[in-house]
Amino acid sequence: MTYRDALSQKPKPSAGLTRQELWLLLGAAALLAAAVFGPVWLDSSHQHGFADQRVLWGIPCAGDVLSNLPFALAGLWGLAALRRVAPGGLDGCSRVLAVLFFAGLVATAVGSTAYHWQPQDAGLLWDRLGMVLPFAGLLGLAANGRVSRRAGWGAAGAVLVAGPLAVWWWARSGNVMPWAVVQLGGMVVVAALALLPRRQGALAVHLGAVIAMYALAKLFEAADHAVLDATAQWVSGHSLKHVLAAGAAWPVLLALAALRRSVAKGALRVTPSGQNGAHTVGVARQLRA
Repeated sequence: MTYRDALSQKPKPSAGLTRQELWLLLGAAALLAAAVFGPVWLDSSHQHGFADQRVLWGIPCAGDVLSNLPFALAGLWGLAALRRVAPGGLDGCSRVLAVLFFAGLVATAVGSTAYHWQPQDAGLLWDRLGMVLPFAGLLGLAANGRVSRRAGWGAAGAVLVAGPLAVWWWARSGNVMPWAVVQLGGMVVVAALALLPRRQGALAVHLGAVIAMYALAKLFEAADHAVLDATAQWVSGHSLKHVLAAGAAWPVLLALAALRRSVAKGALRVTPSGQNGAHTVGVARQLRA
């Protein structure tokens, strides 16, 4: 089967859920139960007390503000890369979810910049709302790539509904538990999906690399003050957290680059033939799956 044949195949109608879809649904139910019935978890009293409080070029908390730039760069780079993928080179579900992911990175850059400029609960609300979008796109890509298209749509839709609800509940009650379930529970689901084989025809994202970058980002976030001290006040853990979290976009960008190369190999190519270097169109070559 060729690569293009795999993309053009229509999904076979299914009378019910597959085993992977059922497990994904049960996992979502478990996370919902944890969010609704789990213990109340309040933000730390030092939630806004970041290590790096330096002002640079008139920018308050400059390290944490400027380190959001990689989010914006990764998001814009990804959106531009998607435009270079030929029509038909990527299935519609993967394209929409990738747009959601990369556009969400830009939204994250805006929300996080606004929050760190003046850290307070009002800004944190927009920061967290911005993060919902890339979470939805990433989880959707993972489910689409490892389970099915409808699983991808369902996973992204669930995050787009649950994320804002979790942020709203935190703003209303102070209970951050539902948001923690959306954020950390979503990555647990991605880790579980990484154990499944990739589905043919979907965007081949290396989920293990995404999880590794996210885990490192959380470690540096927890060591915010310690990293600033260890680097002789050069950079804080939270600033590095931003850079590493933005680096989670790299596996998606690599998957798009590999896709473009595959499509290019299967495209029509012009080969020299005949007298005086006259050209004829060569036979289209398909990339073997």
